[in-house]
Amino acid sequence: QVQLVESGGGLVQAGGSLRLSCAASGRTFSTYIMGWFRQAPGKEREFVAAISAGGGDTNYADSVKGRFTISRDNAKNAVSLQMNRLKPEDTAVYYCAAKIVPRPPTKYEADYWGQGTQVTVFS
Repeated sequence: QVQLVESGGGLVQAGGSLRLSCAASGRTFSTYIMGWFRQAPGKEREFVAAISAGGGDTNYADSVKGRFTISRDNAKNAVSLQMNRLKPEDTAVYYCAAKIVPRPPTKYEADYWGQGTQVTVFS
């Protein structure tokens, strides 16, 4: 059993930065591929970024590539999402997700989801 708890959301002006964190419980964190997803009001949940179990491979949605960076620290059971140059269209609830190797989490399927953290970007 893994529990995921996100933090770090908030209100930020366009062009600013936020860093989201996801703390995971359990002793098998390093066997999970981790991902960040987001859902804006009235829209479907969408993929943002993912990172391999060892942290060596990352993947990003085109809409955030070059602005967001996903990272993980397996010793601390944590994954982070550094978000720079934020835009109003980044406003959403951001969710951390975990899927045991070898498949990454998707917006439809994950072994575990966090409760979400709100990010609001105003212009």
